[in-house]
Amino acid sequence: MITSVQNPLVKEIRKLHASKGRREQGFFLLEGTHLLEEACAQNHPLATVCYTSQWQERHPQLWEKVCLQARRVELVSDRVLEAIATTVQPDGAIATAPRSEMQSVATASLGLALETVQDPGNLGTIIRTAAAAGADGLWLSGDSVDLDHPKVLRSSAGAWFRLPMAVTSDLKAEISRCQHQGMQILGTLPDASLTYWEVDLRVPTLIVLGNEGAGLSEDLTNLASLQVRIPLSQGVESLNVAIAAALILYEAQRQRR
Repeated sequence: MITSVQNPLVKEIRKLHASKGRREQGFFLLEGTHLLEEACAQNHPLATVCYTSQWQERHPQLWEKVCLQARRVELVSDRVLEAIATTVQPDGAIATAPRSEMQSVATASLGLALETVQDPGNLGTIIRTAAAAGADGLWLSGDSVDLDHPKVLRSSAGAWFRLPMAVTSDLKAEISRCQHQGMQILGTLPDASLTYWEVDLRVPTLIVLGNEGAGLSEDLTNLASLQVRIPLSQGVESLNVAIAAALILYEAQRQRR
């Protein structure tokens, strides 16, 4: 059992809390039983899994799967697990997984493009909602929060492993490619003349959402086939970007049903 927080493995895992550490080491964190279950269900590669004896007793079947799937498993003390976790009360297991190069997303029916989304909780919630609403995939601009930020993983509630996603340095080019393939590009703007339920979302559609504060850039706004707004009561400036994504995604689902 690893009991010292000065153990070299503990120090290496703690570096993954930061974006720099994830880039340098090429790994990211999976915290908690649910994310481990989803990773195993999707056969996602695991590097190192740290777990407590109490967790092993509670989840014997998952522990067996983890032992088969991970390159390394380590029994650790509660104190060590708390030291490597980003959460206040970790539930007994934390894994590292190799970062992968995100490939192109083959969106044909319903997709999302996100520009400069900064809040990891927002991104994780959008991923979870997109998977639940039946979206084909998601593109994220390279200047957004890390796709494998620990809070993004947690907020996605496991949907991170189920939704095809790609980070791109040229979101404009990806949107243009979708447009050339016949997809309707739906830009979200606060002053658009159409509400989001007034457009036909049964056709192949890419929903484009902007930064939490600044909204969509002019370049992406100009690419939109249609621009829509979400009506707000007087005095309310805007909605959270994750809520906006959910409203439009489920309107698309409603129309298609």
